[in-house]
Amino acid sequence: MRTSEDKIHPVLKNQIIKTFVQTLADFHTSEDTEVFIKKFFTESELEMFSKRLAIGYWLKKGRSYSNIKTNLKVSSATIAEISKVIKTKGFDLGLKKIEAEEWANVWAKKIRKFSSKF
Repeated sequence: MRTSEDKIHPVLKNQIIKTFVQTLADFHTSEDTEVFIKKFFTESELEMFSKRLAIGYWLKKGRSYSNIKTNLKVSSATIAEISKVIKTKGFDLGLKKIEAEEWANVWAKKIRKFSSKF
């Protein structure tokens, strides 16, 4: 009998991961992506992955372990795990996307405020 701990062949594993990534990349709107993700992942899986990103974001913003632990209801071990990978290329790409969105929102507000004066 097979268990979930049995490993699939590395080539097959790589192929199905690439297919999953391509599926996400093929969504044209964030709304479509959100619908897919909310139906694809269980609620606890989605929360777990979202928290990992939030931990990285808050660490990069300088929040303390205790603040993150209290607000996100995660362990110090989880925060420490994320702090180890926060500067890796993949994780950093995600954080840069969040920062770019924040920057765009700040400037969009400023432009709206400025243009409303005319």
